[in-house]
This record gives sequence, structure tokens and C-alpha cells, in this order.
Amino acid sequence: MSALLFVHWHVDPILFQVGHLAIRWYSLLFVSGFILGWYIFRWFFRREGISEELLDSLLYTLLIGTIVGARLGHCLFYQPDYYLGSWDGFLEIFMPWKGGLASHGGAIALLLAMWWYSRHYGRKNDFDYLWIMDHLCIAVAFAGCFIRLGNLFNSEIYGDVTSLPWGFIFDLRGETEPKHPTQLYEAFSYLILGLSLIGLYWKKLDKTFRGTYFGLFLIGCFGMRFVIEFIKEPQVGFEEGMALNMGQLLSVPFVLAGICILIYAYVRRQPARATHPVPVQKKQEPTHFAKPLSK
Repeated sequence: MSALLFVHWHVDPILFQVGHLAIRWYSLLFVSGFILGWYIFRWFFRREGISEELLDSLLYTLLIGTIVGARLGHCLFYQPDYYLGSWDGFLEIFMPWKGGLASHGGAIALLLAMWWYSRHYGRKNDFDYLWIMDHLCIAVAFAGCFIRLGNLFNSEIYGDVTSLPWGFIFDLRGETEPKHPTQLYEAFSYLILGLSLIGLYWKKLDKTFRGTYFGLFLIGCFGMRFVIEFIKEPQVGFEEGMALNMGQLLSVPFVLAGICILIYAYVRRQPARATHPVPVQKKQEPTHFAKPLSK
């Protein structure tokens, strides 16, 4: 097949630079995912009567949880020998700008962060952990799409050699053969998942049970991730020769958790919509004034 059909990808990862300050495509897309998520959650809160004052604290919790979890996930799951093997390597754990974020670590951190958020704010505002996760997973699907596009601009996390006409030759990485653009495969799959979930929420909110969206997300997101990993290049040396790579091994528990959550949702049958207690009206106390005499 003619090489003219392939995509020569040599986009500069840096969008623009002022002095020593460089704004990268990845950073812009990463932040854009959170901004879009903020607006999606504002719609959720307005539709279900949750105070919008909680949006800022939710955004800060998500940002901190995602960055810390994704960084620790990369360091501990993929290169523990480097980051824990020397003092210099250990200090690099706290330097995420040097590269290295793992989506599975971010997912685990989000689960913990949202548990704290629901415990801290949920009881006073009529929502629980499953409610917040049902809504969060929709926003995360779109954010995941943005992040994978950021990986494409970084020319990283791509696939094996392909003869398909949409193969990408990543010139900045010194590649000379077309590779599967697995960043686009994942980005499109997350986009389709997000659109499907938000469509279900829009049309069927009052007919679904709490936990349904979260369970479907875990199965869809990590199921697709498991499949796409078969055509990815190994991210670290120890993955070579493994029947399943680290990304696939970490995806299996999430898929199983999604199945369990779906079963739980349909057994419990709690409405997906946030419910607010109706204030009890006090009965009027009988007056002790004498009734007027009838004429």
C-alpha cells in the first residue's frame, strides 16, 4: 500500500511558549475536559435540585484526585523500580510535568475522592456515593476523550505497526512505519460512551436505577480499554512477552466491578434521580378564642 495514504504526524506538542513558560496541547485539553465537566455537572445539579454552590469544591476535589492518582498510578504500576529505587527517582514522583500519568491510577483516586466528597457534602444535600458516581462517569467519559487527544498531540501511547490507511507515522518519535493511532481509537470510544450515557440520562432518568450509569461506564470504558490494549506497544520494558499487559490486568477488576454494580442497582431499585424530603407542615394549633355568637 502506498505510503502516501498514511498520516505523517509531526505536530509540535507545545502550543506556544513565552520565555520558559510552555503551554502544551496536552495541558490545554486536560483542563478543557474539566471545564466541560463543570458545565455538565451544573446541568445535572440544576435538573435535580442540588445546590450549585457545591460545584467549585467538586472541581477542586476532582482535579487533585485525578492528578495525584494518575501520577502515583504510573509510578507504582509501571515503573516502581525507578521511582522507588533511588532518592532522585522518588523525588520525581512529585514532578508530574516530567511525564507519566496512568488512567487506572486516576480512576482509583477518583473513587476514593468521591467517597470523601459524598460523605462530606452528600448527607446535607440529599445525594450519596452512587449518585455522584452515576453523574461523574458521564463527565469523565468526555474528559477521557480530551486526554487521549492530548496523548496524540504528545505522540505517545500509540499502537503496533499497521497496514491500514489511517496508520500514523509518528515522526517526532523517530518512527518510520505506520502505527495504530490507539489514542484516536480510545478517544472515539470514550466519546461514544459519553454520548450514550448522557442520552440515557436525558431521556430515561426517571426510569433508571441508581448505579446503572456507573456500572455501564465501568464495563464500557475498561472493556474497550482491554480490547484496544491488544494492539498497543508496550509502555514499559517488563510488559514485553506478557500475555496481558499491565493496562489489561488493571482493567479486569473495573469490568467485574461494573457488572456487580449493575446487579446491585437492579436488586436495590433505588431511583437514579436525587430525591429531596418534603418538609412536613406543622398542624395549626386550635385557638382558644371564643367563637362569635351567631345572630
